[in-house]
Amino acid sequence: MREYILGIDVGGTKCAVNYGYKEGADLHLVDKVKFPTGTVSETIDNILNATENIMKKHGLRKDRVASIGISCGGPLDSKKGVVMSPPNLPGWDNIPIVSIVEERFGIKTGLQNDADACALAEWKYGAGRGCQNMVFMTFGTGLGAGLVLNGKLYTGANDNAGELGHIRLSDYGPVGYGKAGSFEGFCSGGGIAQIAKTLLAEKTQMGIAIDWYNPENPELITAQKVAKEAVKGDKLALRIFDISAKELGKGLSVVIDVLNPEVIVIGGIYTRCHTLMEKRMLKVIKQEALPNSEKVCKVIVSQLGEQIGDYSALSVAENLLDKN
Repeated sequence: MREYILGIDVGGTKCAVNYGYKEGADLHLVDKVKFPTGTVSETIDNILNATENIMKKHGLRKDRVASIGISCGGPLDSKKGVVMSPPNLPGWDNIPIVSIVEERFGIKTGLQNDADACALAEWKYGAGRGCQNMVFMTFGTGLGAGLVLNGKLYTGANDNAGELGHIRLSDYGPVGYGKAGSFEGFCSGGGIAQIAKTLLAEKTQMGIAIDWYNPENPELITAQKVAKEAVKGDKLALRIFDISAKELGKGLSVVIDVLNPEVIVIGGIYTRCHTLMEKRMLKVIKQEALPNSEKVCKVIVSQLGEQIGDYSALSVAENLLDKN
């Protein structure tokens, strides 16, 4: 039996409305409409119009759509369906997005933060399929996580579970999540760039020129640039990724000791750069984590990769079906 669902992905720079259906244990993507994120009112209007248009295009009456899922950056209140001032969505202050969508379409709608939505997607349809205890980690602009514990999405008392980026790994270090030496500081795109700029500045002060670095334009240094040089075998670039990988291992050891997961799935930059980091990361985990927990936990890359955004909002909708 097919169950038709819709997903709304709300991002800081772009949004998307996805249409798909669940059949058996599989989720099939059918169509997607993308548009840039504008002001609050513009974006909500575009979400509603795009949803209506995709339903008309595919002949979906509201009684044929089982549910709608919304994935959005936090903070938010998933129980009340309210988005509460995410830093990447200026003006989204206590916006009751679920009730807005439900009133327009008369279809059961759910809301989850983007990390939790991605965790649902990887758990149901990606690298975590079949397990009961899984951690999904974003490793991109920032570092966050979604937790699946004992076969259920775990969001905590007020949707703040999984904020691993705020864990302090060192008294000093790159700043992430407003905290120097944090997990996000060491393991994010911005954090890798900070590590790189510090080491490159040291070389410059010693009179050592690095051919891929211009001291007059340090803002041009990004994680992507460092990765490109590391793949070529540049020793300094490899050292930068080694520092990040070491701290990734330390952070994951804490996660393994506390949550005892079967699988940790990492997306974003790690998916693209795991060959630069995996060996060092696993060595640190072997040294730091409890042996009985370490031996049952696999750390693997996101299976859904660049499609995870398409699956995430639909997975929120699909998760509502399981609650009916």
